[in-house]
Amino acid sequence: MQASSLLAVVNSATPDTVITEKDLSLLSRTAALSLTSSGETQPHPNAACILTDPSGNVVAEAYLLAQGTQAPEIAATLAAQGRAQGGTAYLNLETGDCHGDTSAIQALISSGVQRVVIGLRHPVVALRGIAIDALNAAGVTVSVLSESPCSAYSGHLEATDSAVLLANEPLLHVMALNRPLGVLKYAMTLDGKIAASSGHSSWVSGTESRQKVFKTRAMSDAVIVGGQTVRRDDPRLTTRREGGHQPLRIVMSRTLDLPIGAALWDTSQAPTIVATQCGVRKEFQRMLRSRGVEVLEFDFLSPAAVADYCRQRGHMRLLWECGGTLAAPAIAGGAVHKVMAFVAPKIIGGTKAPTPVGDLGFVEMTQALPLQETQWSVSGQDLMLSGYLPVSGGARALAGALGLRRPIEEGSNTVNGGAAAATTTTAPQTAVNTRTRAADIGRASGHSRRLSSNIESPTSSSHLPVAGFYKNWERFGCFSNFSPHAITMPDGPMTHIKLEAFHPRPGPPSSVFDKPNTTSREWKTNEHYYQAQKFAGVDHAEAKALVETIFSAPSPEVAAAIGRRNERNRPELLREDWGQSKSVVMQAALRAKFAAHEGPRQLLLSSALRRATIVETAPHDYFWGQGFDGSGHNMLGKLLMKVRDEFQYEMQEEESQSGISRSMTGSRSC
Repeated sequence: MQASSLLAVVNSATPDTVITEKDLSLLSRTAALSLTSSGETQPHPNAACILTDPSGNVVAEAYLLAQGTQAPEIAATLAAQGRAQGGTAYLNLETGDCHGDTSAIQALISSGVQRVVIGLRHPVVALRGIAIDALNAAGVTVSVLSESPCSAYSGHLEATDSAVLLANEPLLHVMALNRPLGVLKYAMTLDGKIAASSGHSSWVSGTESRQKVFKTRAMSDAVIVGGQTVRRDDPRLTTRREGGHQPLRIVMSRTLDLPIGAALWDTSQAPTIVATQCGVRKEFQRMLRSRGVEVLEFDFLSPAAVADYCRQRGHMRLLWECGGTLAAPAIAGGAVHKVMAFVAPKIIGGTKAPTPVGDLGFVEMTQALPLQETQWSVSGQDLMLSGYLPVSGGARALAGALGLRRPIEEGSNTVNGGAAAATTTTAPQTAVNTRTRAADIGRASGHSRRLSSNIESPTSSSHLPVAGFYKNWERFGCFSNFSPHAITMPDGPMTHIKLEAFHPRPGPPSSVFDKPNTTSREWKTNEHYYQAQKFAGVDHAEAKALVETIFSAPSPEVAAAIGRRNERNRPELLREDWGQSKSVVMQAALRAKFAAHEGPRQLLLSSALRRATIVETAPHDYFWGQGFDGSGHNMLGKLLMKVRDEFQYEMQEEESQSGISRSMTGSRSC
């Protein structure tokens, strides 16, 4: 675009819609803020909110701590205490964790801001545009980076755009490629060797580089290695620190020719999965399971199959720390999208010394895979290179594939390469109102593909639509125990007898009880309550302390980790009736949650409009979920449908009673 044309576009735009230099600086700050919890909690969409007053002074800021915690829009609005009235809100990611309600959107509206600047529309199609539409409808001006005119110089614009996209590059990969972002990490000598001819590799890189690897592990859902790495190095694959997120450790081995005493079989610090082929070394499998290791059997084990499994498990980022033998098929199978390589100033030599990547079948240099968006940096005495393989192309390319970006063009001051509408931003045609989205079961972009191989499972009927859920940021995320919906529950252990008398009324969490004398307290999430119930009523000081520790956990992720770890390691603290009572506990919690929160309740009821089967799609849970092969009990889905039926029955009863009352009133008037 010519400079004169660009100037005309900017001049003709409403001042509030034009993105300025200051806007870009605050968007970059918001993107950086959104990454605060990286490595501390399991990967999730990274979101942050900054609020300013009418003069542009920052009055509050907040970020999403973990899955199932308070939305940053709500936290920032509470912190601002009215000081953002007439100001601007900055979001690196469009508000999307609505979970069937609009609490985060309503928080922005109630904050009194006149304008919202958004760095990226939500990559999840089912959530995209909902917040923008709602804000526009409330009279709030919305500007979106790459869509609204920008008066800043192009270098600043491109840098801000990169920061916004990189903050959520795992989510972009998941939505564009339907696989978690796969990062291949390796360290090699200057002559391209990852170990000596003997296999010895401690250490190729320096201390600073290894610290970066530990940090990258903490930012990943899982770390993947092959059997050869386990035999040769006996790694622990932990983050080497106390607290924070510890990734799942996955070992791929078709033969299970693995050492009995491997450090990875100790699951006290981090969980381990061994992926193998069906029927291999059953005795060894039993030994692994006895130590708390999860064993997965594939018909044909491949990196692509493991990556697809991790997608079903809700993972967003995988770190491949394997040798060249596994790295080659991982690249060829599209499981690796990004390379993180350290080059050490050393020469080891050796014609048989291993290299980072095995045989890819290429015979000419023209077949070599070029990395894109490469970045070199100094890491102590080493050099670090990062870049994207062609299967990915990088965050901006993926955003373009999702319709969220177009390439930056010469002389343009919008990332779209042209003039954006000079009016209030509107949502694309794919965006419809929340009610319509909720009722349109079976068209969720992520779930239908993720369930495709298991849709015929015993938990569902092939001729009925499926409302699949697992992670709480997805379309039916409010069905998850991790969704940020508080519940008020009676004190003490929940039992069959208590459940029969527990019929919470629709309304706020603090007003769900029919009996005013019932002692109760509010729990942050269903997961907090469920995990604490494992130890409720046990006459033991440590069990009582555990209940309080879980109650105070900052996120459902932490609550689940505490509950599961102590259930496994301290069985003497567990309720004696837990095996018979856990479904009762879950049903009571679900009743309370959907009674207390209208948005999730309406989403649950809407799933009945097309007789949708609700399926908890966790591939590793055969009790609450459908399991890896679809043979799981799907108890959580069944309980949700039971609660749904209860609410429908109560609504019908109320309508019937109202009809009788109206009829009687009419008869008396005659």
